[in-house]
Amino acid sequence: MKLISQGAEAKIFHNKDAGIIIKERFRKKYRLRVIDDRLRGSRTRRESKILKKLEEISFPSPRLTNTDDKEKLEMEFLAGDILKNVLEKKDYLKLSEEIGRKIATLHNINIIHSDITTSNMILISDGKTEKGIYIIDFGLSFFSHKIEDMAVDLHLLKEALESKHYKVWEEAFAKVLDGYKQESKQGELVIKRLEIVEKRGRYKKKY
Repeated sequence: MKLISQGAEAKIFHNKDAGIIIKERFRKKYRLRVIDDRLRGSRTRRESKILKKLEEISFPSPRLTNTDDKEKLEMEFLAGDILKNVLEKKDYLKLSEEIGRKIATLHNINIIHSDITTSNMILISDGKTEKGIYIIDFGLSFFSHKIEDMAVDLHLLKEALESKHYKVWEEAFAKVLDGYKQESKQGELVIKRLEIVEKRGRYKKKY
């Protein structure tokens, strides 16, 4: 197995022979063992539940193949380009609209991603034709029906676009909102709340 990335809570391995990704949440030594075990277990089970829910609706995300319900998840490996690396080389307006529709699909079933950046999106193609964007890494995701949580999800994406795609972020985010409104059951309410979230963010930065 090859270690391909490591975050604050987990290591990601690629088992090329099996065609799977293995995600292992590692122990935090500064926590009491019993608390650490409980946290890792609850987060692993929640992520597993979310991935199973996404599979039920055929959402473009990794399919869960196995879990120990404690610290390990096994998922299918998705071969493609990390969107962060190719967005501006492609039709970024079309792709941005697709992102908006897919975030709306998540929100329609009360899933909040919480780390929705182009680093957590993979553009899949068969070599000639693009098959679309797959969303990955639901490690921070949770279930919520709150408009506020949905608006914050969009706000985090906006900040990520501004940071990583500063040349095109304004046009790109406008298209994200277009796509979101097309697909979302509560699009108008979420976007109105987004304006409040952004004003609050500007106030905090000012003071």
